[in-house]
This record gives sequence, structure tokens and C-alpha cells, in this order.
Amino acid sequence: MSQIKGKDTQPEIILRKALSSAGLKGYRLHYKLLGKPDIVFPKKKIMVFIDGCFWHKCPKCFIKPKTNKSFWNKKIDSNVKRDDIVNLELKRKGWEVIRIWEHELRKEKIIKRKILDKIIHG
Repeated sequence: MSQIKGKDTQPEIILRKALSSAGLKGYRLHYKLLGKPDIVFPKKKIMVFIDGCFWHKCPKCFIKPKTNKSFWNKKIDSNVKRDDIVNLELKRKGWEVIRIWEHELRKEKIIKRKILDKIIHG
């Protein structure tokens, strides 16, 4: 697990390129806030998390581990539980939280609908 990148991952780069091509500026990377968001728009109070399909148990494409099941189930379930807690706490503090599944970044329409429209139009 130590080899798994936490910053500048391929999904992050895809999203940043989409933001850049849309002319969106004013976002911060890896802002030091609860939950370690990938991208933050501080002025608009919008946080964007890119969740890996395996690590955060995507309902569409998660594949259960075949080895060391108890370890992985516990690890992944704790990630999901932590995501829920982080979402509630950030919303309580007035932040809008956008979570994008890793597989969604392969579709430009989803990037536009989930992020760009919210940021541009509020």
C-alpha cells in the first residue's frame, strides 16, 4: 500500500485538465482541511474528492478482494464510514461536497455535470 499515490493521480490530472480547459481558476490542490480534499474552491466553499472505486467501494464497479478478505473488508468499510462522517461535518460547516468516482472521470459529460456546472453557475 505504500506504493499507492495520494497526490497527482491520473484521475486528478484528468479533472485538473478539464477545469483548466473550461477556464476555471481559483482552486487549490490538497487544501489542508478535513478529509483531505483533492480540489478546493475556497471562495465558493466547494470541495471535490476523487474516490477510487476500490478504496471507497464504488457501488457500480467494486470487486471484492479474494485474498486477505477480513483485512480488506475492514479497511474499505472504514474508508466508506469515514467518507460519510467527513461529508456530514463539512456540510455542517457550510461546504458543498462533490464526490466523483474514479470511473466517472472517463466521461467528459459527468465532469461537466457534476463539477463544472456547479462551480460556474453556483
